[in-house]
Amino acid sequence: MEFRELECFVVLSEELHFARTAERLYLSPGRVSQLMRSLETRVGGRLLHRTSRNVSLTPLGERFLADLRPSYDGLANAVSRAKAAAREVTGVIRLGFLATPTEVVIDSVRAFERRYPGCEAELVEIPLSDPFGKLRAGQVDIAFTLLPVDEPDLATGEGLNRVSYRLGVSSRHPLAARSSIGAEELADVPLIGLDGPAPRTWCEHMAPSVTPSGRPIPRAGAVATSQEGLTQVALNRGGMLFCTPTAAHHRRPDISFVPVTGLPPSILGLAWVKAAETAAIRAFNETAVGHALGGAAPGNRRPGGVGRDEMPDVLTESRVGSAGRR
Repeated sequence: MEFRELECFVVLSEELHFARTAERLYLSPGRVSQLMRSLETRVGGRLLHRTSRNVSLTPLGERFLADLRPSYDGLANAVSRAKAAAREVTGVIRLGFLATPTEVVIDSVRAFERRYPGCEAELVEIPLSDPFGKLRAGQVDIAFTLLPVDEPDLATGEGLNRVSYRLGVSSRHPLAARSSIGAEELADVPLIGLDGPAPRTWCEHMAPSVTPSGRPIPRAGAVATSQEGLTQVALNRGGMLFCTPTAAHHRRPDISFVPVTGLPPSILGLAWVKAAETAAIRAFNETAVGHALGGAAPGNRRPGGVGRDEMPDVLTESRVGSAGRR
């Protein structure tokens, strides 16, 4: 027996009116009649007296209602409690982060836990070479990622910041002393790419294959993690692009991080599996976006959700250490 039929019968027994019953259940009067006929067929007898003006229960209907009501109320209450629990933001939410949990990540977690003290956020590192594997495997619930994301099964939030890129090169590299380089000059710098299942669009975020004008950019091998990439850079085996906050976090004497002009900004946001969306996931994304927007002066915000970590395309090397971190 279908719950919808039983629900319709109980409401109709209260309203004794097909149109009002239909309105309460967001159905058409014709659908209410159909459900009642189906229920009577299952029961094997008439539950209702129907006339053009009145609806009433038959003796069988009254007995059926009396027997049904306790079980129906218990089931309805169980459904209501389950719906309420699904809207609660409690328990644990697992957050994936890329390489370095910099300021946007940490501040988002702190804001979320202040707002939802009954929900604890756990941080899980995600390798650069497989940005969505742990999401799809259910090992994390929501992940910080680079936008845009072109994956049909994933949903994304607004951008949390927009920052410029820096080229990491060995301190012995000819470009190490430059105050900045143009994006077109990357055609002369072999870039370290990614080794793993990352989709092509993601790999282009990390190591573009061509300059903005279409000149090919040579490759200098591939790595799975940012630490592997930094090691290769320090050994002068190629250059690697980093967003400015990450470059600031990894500043070290054997690597120079040179500002790159002319590239689109790096945009950090959140992604999650559409089919696995929960109240906690929605709450974390809303909190992170609200925190990012709330931290920016109104005159400095841009479309796409720009927070206080926004930076100009060119920063002098002396400002790397104090740059806002992602």
